[in-house]
Amino acid sequence: MTGTVYLIGAGPGDPGLLTLRGAELLAHCDVVLYDALSNDALLSHAGRAEKICVGKHGQSRIWTQTEICAEILRQARAGKRVVRLKGGDPAVFARTAEEIDAVREAGIPFEVVPGITAALAAGSFAGIPITHRGLASAVALVTGHEEPHKSESALDWNALAKFPGTLVIYMGVTTASTWMQALLHAGKDAATPTAIVRRCSHPDQLTIHCRLDEVADRLTPASRMRPPVIVIIGPVTELASSMSWFDRRPLFGLTVLVTRPMDQAEELAAPLRELGASVMYQPLIEISPPRDWLAVDACIETLACYDTIVFSSVNGVHSFFQRLLSSGKDLRAMANLCIAAVGSKTQAAIEGYHLRCDVVPDDFRAESLVKKLLSRSDSRVSGQRFLLVRASRGGDVLERDLQTAGGIVTTVVAYEHSDVVVVDPEIAKLLDDGKLDWVTVTSSQSARNLVSLLGPALRHTRIASLSPVTSETLQSLGMRIAAQAETYTMSGLAEAIRRASRVQ
Repeated sequence: MTGTVYLIGAGPGDPGLLTLRGAELLAHCDVVLYDALSNDALLSHAGRAEKICVGKHGQSRIWTQTEICAEILRQARAGKRVVRLKGGDPAVFARTAEEIDAVREAGIPFEVVPGITAALAAGSFAGIPITHRGLASAVALVTGHEEPHKSESALDWNALAKFPGTLVIYMGVTTASTWMQALLHAGKDAATPTAIVRRCSHPDQLTIHCRLDEVADRLTPASRMRPPVIVIIGPVTELASSMSWFDRRPLFGLTVLVTRPMDQAEELAAPLRELGASVMYQPLIEISPPRDWLAVDACIETLACYDTIVFSSVNGVHSFFQRLLSSGKDLRAMANLCIAAVGSKTQAAIEGYHLRCDVVPDDFRAESLVKKLLSRSDSRVSGQRFLLVRASRGGDVLERDLQTAGGIVTTVVAYEHSDVVVVDPEIAKLLDDGKLDWVTVTSSQSARNLVSLLGPALRHTRIASLSPVTSETLQSLGMRIAAQAETYTMSGLAEAIRRASRVQ
């Protein structure tokens, strides 16, 4: 039994530009072969599929086309659904024909899924429409790197020099001098407006405008401008000054480190990317289930004995309710309980289970929750039984203040909260080199671990804090706060970075 091969266009770089069909096939595949031209973020669509990297410049060996074809056939002959993820569009300078020939000759069914190629993406992301009613009615996509074994170039440079439209050169970094001189010798005006676009649609997209006769100097040596790069030649490139939007976003060109646990990082990463930032990840805290569920289960069985249940985090809400529902009980077990939450996000998580919160303080402080409980006209704390759902570590202010007010308090650990002990070497180097513009901190424990792990290197960056509580901890550790959220949410933190970056 043979499998099926899917050659999927990954688009120019932004993971949001993958087609729906591409995402659908990735979700159901068994193995993915990918390379440097496809964004690693796209692999999240592939779930538990085997991921095989066939080469990244400077990071791993580059597989030959023969090796890639052989691996595709080996996996498909084993009955697997094989995805070959290809940067841009599979039909544009992607050597797709060689892979199709191999699978077709082997009698293996295949499908080709289009992607957005860099020349087309440039119109949207670099502000360069490659066609224009008054400036260019035709486009020529040209390889700057022909098959090396050809006896002579198959390109007619004289015709290209006279081409009445836009020229887009792919893969032309190392050969820039050759094709530039060929166009000039064929009569192309040396002053022709030209744009060099690197990593189109990525947060670190770079566009350089110059004359045609300046291109080789801008691209040579190749280490100065690493691929992926396209060069757009023609008067349409001058429209970028009025049509560009991508590189004018508030945080474009800035790199922000998100330090939340990976399964929660996207809540902050998404608004940062919307503002144009390049986002890196270095979790400082790891979240895991409790070592055993005995205490949680006991509390679930005796919920009717409590007057108030208090949740201090989103993690605690999800852990507790998932355990409650998996035990065979349902939300009726919460009947007659007063429900309190520390923070609007915790409140939202509770409401996600179709329950209303009775008490929510105006800030993230445990002291504020106790004050609010004490001020309720329909409730008294003294003699009341409280169940506090919490992490394996954290402040004891809530428990202490409730007990001081006469409450009978039971605490239960619904999830483990531990420090990450190893820093990604790439992140450490970026920080040492001053290439991380912002580091975000969203809790006091994260603050302590951040300083413990990275300490002196933090002087090379700016720190953004989620709340006054987190800021107090950072300041007590000798850190200077460059931005603090006004609303203590992830979008509020992103907005604080935007404001602070604008006035820098």
